[in-house]
Amino acid sequence: MLYQIFSLLLEVAVSVLAGACLLRLYMQHQRIPMSARSGNPLGRFVFALTDWLVLPLRRVVPSLGRWDTASLVAAYLLELGQFALLWLMAGAGGGLFAVPILAAFGLLRLFISGMTGLIIVYAILSWVQARSVMSDVIERLVAPALMPIRRVLPLIGGIDLSPLVLLLLLQIASIVLGNLQGMALLA
Repeated sequence: MLYQIFSLLLEVAVSVLAGACLLRLYMQHQRIPMSARSGNPLGRFVFALTDWLVLPLRRVVPSLGRWDTASLVAAYLLELGQFALLWLMAGAGGGLFAVPILAAFGLLRLFISGMTGLIIVYAILSWVQARSVMSDVIERLVAPALMPIRRVLPLIGGIDLSPLVLLLLLQIASIVLGNLQGMALLA
């Protein structure tokens, strides 16, 4: 029981921090203003959560073009730490080789979950027509993923079904990822 409670608390903490690192990576790639002067509350939140880890990593991990690889490495290290702690708490039995594999799959699963959340928030905000800095930021984050679907799927009765299609594709990706993880751990 204590292991399950600790595992849950650790997963929540790591998911928030690693998710913020991935969001930082993606927001910087999309060139979304994140400074305090930009008025973007999400940017300030992401900086507050991730600066302690990303800024020191930037000294040793260079960016690749528009990709802030320090944020990606930070997210991976957080996932790696989570699975290493769980492995130790479980008695350090079995293969240590599984920990980095689980961390990589955890990072991919976190990306899928994050995109799913963004799409859901985007869809809800589109229904209420809320115009704010936050809705603009979320729209800029999901637009690149929705564009290819919108090119193929026209509006149906004036309704944009591309968020629904993207949610379906993300769920399929999650299922495929789970099966790949199982195969990777068996190999």
